[in-house]
Amino acid sequence: MVKHKLILIAGDPSHPPRMHEYRAGMLLLQQCLAQRDDIEVEVHTGGWVEDEATLDDADAVVFFSDGRAAHPLADPDRRARLEPLLEKGLGFGALHYGVELSPQPAVRRFDKWLGGTYEFGYSYNPFWEAEFTNLAEHPITTGVAPFALRDEWYFNIRFRAEEQPSSDTTFTPILVATPTSEVRSSPGGDSRKPYEHIVADAGRAETLMWALERPDGGRGFGFTGAHFHDNWGNDQFRKVVLNALLWVSKVEVPEDGVDSVLAEGDLDKNLDDKDGLPVCTGCGNLVPLPV
Repeated sequence: MVKHKLILIAGDPSHPPRMHEYRAGMLLLQQCLAQRDDIEVEVHTGGWVEDEATLDDADAVVFFSDGRAAHPLADPDRRARLEPLLEKGLGFGALHYGVELSPQPAVRRFDKWLGGTYEFGYSYNPFWEAEFTNLAEHPITTGVAPFALRDEWYFNIRFRAEEQPSSDTTFTPILVATPTSEVRSSPGGDSRKPYEHIVADAGRAETLMWALERPDGGRGFGFTGAHFHDNWGNDQFRKVVLNALLWVSKVEVPEDGVDSVLAEGDLDKNLDDKDGLPVCTGCGNLVPLPV
């Protein structure tokens, strides 16, 4: 059996405890896949790999990190290192804040690899309970039952793959939910007042997780949840991401999806030490957000 290689990259500590736990979240996902004989999972912290040579034989790379100018791929040298590998079909994924990137030259490449991005001033990020009642037919949803969960689910994502469709690109909404009017009119984390264009789209269903099959043969996915670390304790939430990690690495998803069981205390492992870091007034972050 061919063993595929998946690289999970966790960003630096950010936000209050049990929120944006990038390192702990990635290590938990690695633990859930540890017994599989068809995939090897490496976890790298600090926003980048320790030795860039490890990228050369990877099947996929997935980021869970801060976004905008603090995103690991805001660094042009890192984008340049990944780009030729992505053009040869390297899988690419991003979780939560990791689906947002700036500046614009970086975004254009990011969209191509991922299928869409959170766009400041256009997208929205309130805390709300999303109900996933009708799941897409896709390997990523294999074995996943309908569920509902409160998170900072981003929506109104800028999907270039939908705005500029291509016959050799397949874009699939994976998790779709409809925010209530109350959710749309509540202040998001980016703004202390609602956005008029968000309120005006009341009743519209929103894509909160998506999958992309690129013309270079590579795959991509974006997942907007995982603000709260404890949400990894939800079996369906965890399964849909674990399935995505296999799929983006071109590993066949089991017929019942990836089963995993967390032991008592697993969610308390590897949490970042955030004591003493300043909390930004109004945004809840431990460090000021880059603009």
